[in-house]
Amino acid sequence: MQVINLSDQALIDLYLQGDESAFSELLKRHQQKIYTSIYLFVKDRELAEDLFQDVFIKIIDTLRKGTYNHEGKFGQWAIRIAYNMCVDQFRRNKRRTKVTGGEDFDIFDVLELPDENREDQMIRSETHNRIRSLVDQLPEEQREVVVLRHYADMSFKEISQLTRVSINTALGRMRYALINIRKMMEEQAMVLQ
Repeated sequence: MQVINLSDQALIDLYLQGDESAFSELLKRHQQKIYTSIYLFVKDRELAEDLFQDVFIKIIDTLRKGTYNHEGKFGQWAIRIAYNMCVDQFRRNKRRTKVTGGEDFDIFDVLELPDENREDQMIRSETHNRIRSLVDQLPEEQREVVVLRHYADMSFKEISQLTRVSINTALGRMRYALINIRKMMEEQAMVLQ
């Protein structure tokens, strides 16, 4: 049986019946998004790798205990676990979650993009660098919502639950983030003229 075509729940069921390849497929399917989400919060490769492993240990424990509620959203559930572990890590270190761009990590290197010609790659790279720079300049709460919405593909409802704020607060933070990005872009355009 090819596990690649199965749903997340079917893979979980197979894993619980002893099929290790089913869990490998589940991991492969979600590892990029989960690792990227962790890294964007902690900004440290080694810490991100440790937390990533801890996330999957917790997932395995939860699955084996039979306490996982299948809601058809394994990926969002796993990202919620990752987020909570990141918050716990910062609490232990008495630091607040910080989402900024790092010089040695580029989220777009992790994402698989179709083949492009060299000019398109250069334009895309420069655009991503500019956007990342603008996002890095946002206030922390706004930056967090932008990252969760656009890089982790979370809905505003999921963001509000994860960050423990109302949906309106999450929407407001995104609105202000977009307003701030637009202002910064206009300021940069005036400087270039």
